[in-house]
Amino acid sequence: FAAETENVIDNAAQKRLRKGCDWIVANDVAPQTGIMGGAHNKVTLIDADGTETWDEMPKSDVARRLALRIADALT
Repeated sequence: FAAETENVIDNAAQKRLRKGCDWIVANDVAPQTGIMGGAHNKVTLIDADGTETWDEMPKSDVARRLALRIADALT
């Protein structure tokens, strides 16, 4: 995960490369987003092929969707 407050996609993509991760989930946690401490999140999944921005949804749905994505990648 990459919790960023500015240049979210670029910073997260660089972090993915530094960490040697296949994927990284970027989210904007700047105060004006209300993400920190809130019930919803809007994330971008970043991999070697590019980015996929998910619509805002409850944080539990983000976790569920990510778990399904991971399971799908492992099969």
